[in-house]
Amino acid sequence: MEQINFNGHTRTAHFGHRKLTPRACVVDSKKHLRLFLSDALEDLGFVSSECGQAGDLAGMLQAEQPDLIVLSVCVDGINVGEILEVIVRKNFAGKVLVIGQPDSIMVKAVRQIGDEYGIAMLPSLQTPFGAASLRASVATLLPAEPAPSPAVDVAEALKAGWLELWYQQKINTRTLVPSGAEALVRMRHPAWGVVPPAYFIPDDKDPHFRALSEFVVGRAIEDWRYLLESQGPVDLSVNLPISFFGNAAAVRELCRAMPAHPAFGGLLIEINSSEVIDNPDLAVDAARRLRLHNIAIAIDNVGAEWPSLLELRSFPFAELKVDQQYINGCADDRLKQTVCRRIVELARDNAARAIAQGVETRGDFLAAHDMGFDLVQGYLFGKPVAVRKFARSRPQLASASDKMP
Repeated sequence: MEQINFNGHTRTAHFGHRKLTPRACVVDSKKHLRLFLSDALEDLGFVSSECGQAGDLAGMLQAEQPDLIVLSVCVDGINVGEILEVIVRKNFAGKVLVIGQPDSIMVKAVRQIGDEYGIAMLPSLQTPFGAASLRASVATLLPAEPAPSPAVDVAEALKAGWLELWYQQKINTRTLVPSGAEALVRMRHPAWGVVPPAYFIPDDKDPHFRALSEFVVGRAIEDWRYLLESQGPVDLSVNLPISFFGNAAAVRELCRAMPAHPAFGGLLIEINSSEVIDNPDLAVDAARRLRLHNIAIAIDNVGAEWPSLLELRSFPFAELKVDQQYINGCADDRLKQTVCRRIVELARDNAARAIAQGVETRGDFLAAHDMGFDLVQGYLFGKPVAVRKFARSRPQLASASDKMP
């Protein structure tokens, strides 16, 4: 790391490969453009923030120093001069990426001012641009190696507000219309970016596990209300451990949390199949009691052990979700197809829906369709995304699905 002085301003230059997740701030007066650019940068691995005016940027730079400022230049946008003044006054040590037509008067002016004040300017990104062009523009800021992900204390994450739910769409196999979504826990760590669940989800003996489960339910209901206002009702499912239902107080709070809104279609709770098989009485009793409170239970990750489900004394479950290892590549694997067909038959015999999760190719989708699955879920139809991005992308996803053969 080296200190450099120019024009009376001392700045810091960083050398060597970055190991932490890079941070970016998008500056634009138009909210929809800020959201679009933030989403695109997060897809590349950045932790992003947004500023709509010079005052917002000054406050953000006072609190932290991002690695990149993305400045969208347009005639009717923000006061670019004020933004550049803030960048210099706050001794910003990162890079600045200007988005606009390279030959335009404004872009040339911004680059000239940046050069005069010693601002580290990346080559301008010409509009319109694609994901590949954006990645190429910021390639020097991306980690040269995968950032290590620390084991994070769940209590700390809950207290700091780092946890959130991301949503992956479920699709009706016959109509290709969106039909609900699964909520998946993610943690947006201030230094490490989005941390995989394996690094922060405790086992069911951890004293913080109930707090995590209650967070999942509470946030899912909050997000349901947000989606209701932004696009209409969406049926949501969450994942909880079987041990949660052994706590009577937790179950009572769960039931009380259900919205009384007439548009609320109920909450679906997914429990891993191995836990259902190991605790059949608890699973059956919970599923039967919760139906009266507008809550249904699905059995998740069903695979080769499916015959054990035939031994249940009753079958009050709403869905059977086939483990993705039996869906991935099923188009060319007869053994996987045999397992899938048996699970679909089990679901039909008990008036439950069958879901194929982990659908990533058109061939596997067509195989799932032919085997009689009711719903499909997987990267072919979209990755899990944060709730606001999910709300924006859902109409486009529906229209795109309609075009699939």
